[in-house]
Amino acid sequence: MRVLICPDKFAGTLSAPEVAQAVADGWAVRSDQLILRPIADGGPGFVEVLATALGGQRIPVATVDPLGRPARGEILLAGGTAYLESAQACGLHLLTPDERDPTRTSSYGLGLLLAAAVETGATQVVIGLGGSAVNDAGAGMLAALGAAPVDVAGYALPYGGAPLITAAALAGVPQLRQVALVAATDVDNPLTGLHGASSVFGPQKGATREDVLRLDAALAHFAGVLEKAFGIDDLAARPGAGAAGGLGAALIALGARVTSGIGLVSDLIGLDRELDAAELVITGEGSFDHQSLRGKVVAGIAAGARDRGLPCVVLAGRNETGHREASAAGVTETHTLVEHFGSTEKAMAEPARGLRELSERLSRQWSR
Repeated sequence: MRVLICPDKFAGTLSAPEVAQAVADGWAVRSDQLILRPIADGGPGFVEVLATALGGQRIPVATVDPLGRPARGEILLAGGTAYLESAQACGLHLLTPDERDPTRTSSYGLGLLLAAAVETGATQVVIGLGGSAVNDAGAGMLAALGAAPVDVAGYALPYGGAPLITAAALAGVPQLRQVALVAATDVDNPLTGLHGASSVFGPQKGATREDVLRLDAALAHFAGVLEKAFGIDDLAARPGAGAAGGLGAALIALGARVTSGIGLVSDLIGLDRELDAAELVITGEGSFDHQSLRGKVVAGIAAGARDRGLPCVVLAGRNETGHREASAAGVTETHTLVEHFGSTEKAMAEPARGLRELSERLSRQWSR
């Protein structure tokens, strides 16, 4: 039996490659053929998944986190393309709950990563967007690239989303050496408004209702500054401009092409080809919830399996979906670590063991 194992990460515990390996290690029917294709969208794990699939050179880069503290990042250089992910410098996971405040967090660290990617000599840089703690529309990133936002007196603005309400111009031109930029995201939100970065994603980053209103006004104002600086129109309304706290908007202003993160990864790892040859598909993520069925990794995998008439089993840390909606999305069965262990604490403490044990049970159920 040919089994395709293509999970996302289990956030906070295991990377996507680690999840895939745990499932493979537990599979008891050794005569079966196991194909491991860990996957990611543009969020955390984007670089690691592509490195597993593409090989290439992983280049460590010293950067900073959303509060300016030292952080580790890396660039994957494969062929003439450099891949990096915003979450390594801007990720919500880099902050404690008490530190989350999108009025002052900055994307400066992503600018350092992008500058390092340009210096590799790559002709194209792909930036994975997702899981960010920032809401500054890429202002910090632009500052790191040599184009800091300034007020009417020419003074550089403090970091964060809130000060952008006083932005008047950019002091300089981003140094990108004409490299082609690609923004990889599965978020198509605009920059501002009811469905914008501040309103939709601000609260999970620590924004109060008052903060959301301030941030939305600040980003609307800053969009005008970017439009004037780069000679573009309707920036705030463009699909994907609201990705990763408005990083999408800054990248679009820099000429980036916006593409689907899950689509790009799927193409690079040959997912369609593997789905065509599979007889059983196993996918999963840490929290299988309603958002999972709306454009995230599991939804894409399940839809691909459904279209080919393949059974698709989801392994998750926990499950917050209903059977009917999961089935409609193409999911045949769902099994969780919380149910397996009987507690969330145990599921978080021993996810790899739980996945191995669930996989062993599945192999005896599904293998011919």
